[in-house]
Amino acid sequence: MAGAQPDPRFWEDTKVTVTGGAGFLGKPVVRQLGELGALVRVTRSAEHDLRVAEQARDAVEGAEVVLHLAARVGGIGFNRRNPAPLAYDNTIMGTHIFEQSRLAGVRKLVAACSVCAYPKFTPVPFSEDSLWDGYPEESNAPYGLAKKMLIVLSDAYRRQYGFDSCAPIMANLYGPDDNFDLEDSHVIAAMIRKFVEARERGDENVTLWGTGSPSREFLYVDDAARALILAAERLDSSQPVNIGTGIETSIRDLAATIHGLSGFEGEVVWDTSMPDGQPTRYLDVSRARELIGFEAETPLEDGLRRTIESFRGQRASLAAG
Repeated sequence: MAGAQPDPRFWEDTKVTVTGGAGFLGKPVVRQLGELGALVRVTRSAEHDLRVAEQARDAVEGAEVVLHLAARVGGIGFNRRNPAPLAYDNTIMGTHIFEQSRLAGVRKLVAACSVCAYPKFTPVPFSEDSLWDGYPEESNAPYGLAKKMLIVLSDAYRRQYGFDSCAPIMANLYGPDDNFDLEDSHVIAAMIRKFVEARERGDENVTLWGTGSPSREFLYVDDAARALILAAERLDSSQPVNIGTGIETSIRDLAATIHGLSGFEGEVVWDTSMPDGQPTRYLDVSRARELIGFEAETPLEDGLRRTIESFRGQRASLAAG
């Protein structure tokens, strides 16, 4: 089923600031906004330290719509090494973006929340009504709680100032231009790198973390970008709204798919001494369908194929110097 598409009439000549617009999620958001006729300004951490109020104000000055995507983020390994920066940087950036957007007269703010905000043990599929029922999985709690504050800020600023904002809850994202660093990447990017490099080297096996038994939901980054743009157009509420596919995929099945698409012919070895993370995670996406008409459109295998091609292209360009 095809989901709703953004309306160019809403976006034509609209001044939009995208924080983190040069990042993994930011790139397709900026590209789609440009295609819709928006006047897009991209802010980068090298130019605007959003942890500083004055620099956050400069980033949003003159914007009619702000999409706040900038975040300190990584996979399980990164989360375990950096709990304090994950908590501090994401909390302070979100707080400054809300306050400075309000002061600058921004018409609409969309701040991307994360599925990591959910409690560790949440009935599946995750309903927005379960968001406050417990503490997040320990390895990603500092990040998840900082992102959860975006929902609190949105509600508080709407009630206090009538400021129109929302904080959609994003599923695990994947796609071209992801971070493929094995230390800091998320599961799909890490797997793709391992399988592709193992094939190139002619290895006999690939070792993956954990047992393979947990399940996740994976949202292609272009679909996520469209959802955020639709939220800016249509979501006139601060209530949490899940953005995802609603489809559960086990890590073991994911590995089997990437194994096949990569052309690797060896064996998979599961290192059960390494953590699995949250046991099960996929979303009830009915609220997004009802409120903004969003449906994910990219089948997992198609998205994985494009992501593998992107990674191979990165490696080829690096090898070419």
